[in-house]
Amino acid sequence: MSQAALRIRAEAAFASAFGTTPQACVQAPGRVNLIGEHTDYNGGFVLPCAIDRATVIALRRRRDRRVRVLALDCEGARDEFDLDQPIAHPQGQPWAAYVRGMVQQLLASDLALPGLDMTITGDVPQGAGLSSSASLQVAVGTAFRAVGALPRVDPTQVALMAQRAENGFVGCRCGIMDQLVSARGQAGHALLIDCRSLDTCAVPLPHGVAVLIAHSMVRRGLVDSHYNERRAACEAAARHFGVAALRDLTAAQLASSTLDPLTLRRARHVVTENDRTQRAAVALERGDLSAMAALMAESHASMRDDFEITVPAVNRLVNVIGHVLGGQGGCRMTGGGFGGCVVALLPAERVGAVESAVHRLYRSPEGLAAKVFVCRASAGAGPLNG
Repeated sequence: MSQAALRIRAEAAFASAFGTTPQACVQAPGRVNLIGEHTDYNGGFVLPCAIDRATVIALRRRRDRRVRVLALDCEGARDEFDLDQPIAHPQGQPWAAYVRGMVQQLLASDLALPGLDMTITGDVPQGAGLSSSASLQVAVGTAFRAVGALPRVDPTQVALMAQRAENGFVGCRCGIMDQLVSARGQAGHALLIDCRSLDTCAVPLPHGVAVLIAHSMVRRGLVDSHYNERRAACEAAARHFGVAALRDLTAAQLASSTLDPLTLRRARHVVTENDRTQRAAVALERGDLSAMAALMAESHASMRDDFEITVPAVNRLVNVIGHVLGGQGGCRMTGGGFGGCVVALLPAERVGAVESAVHRLYRSPEGLAAKVFVCRASAGAGPLNG
């Protein structure tokens, strides 16, 4: 669904629910990570791009301190809370925890927030590894920016508050990548992010290259998966080597390690992935799709064998796409792991052949066909102007 269509849907629902027209409409995109998995919370490098799938919020400032929310994609579920009262976890509405957690972080930053009425919709697939949660949280922050409530808060600060909300309120110890690229993405570019300094560098995608995402239809939930266990293993490895984060570890240090074999494999993935990600940014800048394809293949193998976050269905999907591309494009799992999506960079003229092969040759464990869609690298969060 286009952002224009999402806006029409959100605004129409707003008028129906609240009896007036919205004051503004904002969007925050999902993202796909081209390479650099589980490196962000290790202080390393990632190379995502924002995509043309987004959370859209129609909103109006209130005169009181109430926040009222209508979630159109959750069967019209509603949530309401008071900014002058402690913000508690919602009962039976997981989506509302992301909204409340973000608002709690805004309040914790000593910002004078007004009440808001909001209707929320979007087309970022949930549970697919495309950061629907970060998109929602950044969109909520952008909604408060739209009514002038965050006069000195820049997009990076919004991203940091969204990360803290997911870490502390929701309970997923994610890094900064998802929120930062949702807040700061650039159209037509990937974003090389140094997750320690938060410095970013826009890297143009080569002309004629498509970004294809295939959803394995294996749903994933980071809070309930082994994501937090992987992070704990990385932190244990960093302590073993006496470094602040695995970003500071070298391949030579790993080679002489007495670390237990399992934790060593976890650390090896992060160290090698950081190197791959920086080389991938150079390859894209040069338009070298063959080099990028090789790096994506190495990344997937590392996630499969060392970090052990892929699942058999996702491996099959990567193999199907890789066989069609034959080195003329790259493919790998993307996201936190344990299901979700794969991403491919490929010549635009090969999209049809890949879609056909995936339709013919892939089914999830439940017999479902993959959902395939082609995305554009898009701009980060901001207002949707008429």
